[in-house]
Amino acid sequence: MSPAEPDDQQIHCRLDDLLEARGMTLTRLSELVGVSVVNLSVLKNDRARAIRFSTLAAICQALNCDVGDLLVTS
Repeated sequence: MSPAEPDDQQIHCRLDDLLEARGMTLTRLSELVGVSVVNLSVLKNDRARAIRFSTLAAICQALNCDVGDLLVTS
């Protein structure tokens, strides 16, 4: 299988769980990372097809978590 071929494994974003655990709203996270609420909502609802490394790093910094805490395979 080449890297471009889809497989059965999917990536799930745990943004909702992390926000709840920290008592933070999507709006507040948006303010902290400089990404629109709409774009964060797309990520939160597993509809994102891509994410910039800078955005991923900013989210992890704001939530004080690692990438593996935010994105998991299912």
